[in-house]
Amino acid sequence: MEQGSESLMASAEERARVLNSLPQTGPFRFLDEITELTPESIVAHYRFRSDAWFYRGHFVGDPVTPGVILIESMAQASLVALGIFLASRESQGQKLRTLFTECQVEFSAVVRPEEKVIIKGQRLLWRRNKLRSNVEMRFEDGRLIAHGTVAGMGVEVP
Repeated sequence: MEQGSESLMASAEERARVLNSLPQTGPFRFLDEITELTPESIVAHYRFRSDAWFYRGHFVGDPVTPGVILIESMAQASLVALGIFLASRESQGQKLRTLFTECQVEFSAVVRPEEKVIIKGQRLLWRRNKLRSNVEMRFEDGRLIAHGTVAGMGVEVP
């Protein structure tokens, strides 16, 4: 965290408001909690539950979390949640929906059912409702799962 950013740290109430503002809902929300949130960064957690719909066919007898779901989880934290927070801090008055536009992610490990992941996003660019973030996903013990960059843009919703 950069020096002085403690004063910009979102309160527990503000983190809960951002989480509750995500347009994704179950079964397609892959964030359980936001533990840190500043205009520059986010830390969020998610536990992949064994009864999730995607494990039924990926893979039978040896379930593995699909990479696209891991990317979606990283995007929900470092684009959608962080974007909601940034837009609310700017008091733009417009209602935006963040659309995922691109990613470059490298995987280092497999995530299995009931494993908890920690997602860290670091803002690289926030301009004209466009957001690009460095992102990494780790297991609770610190082992790296994936890292890279994700980008998206906010579009106005009526």
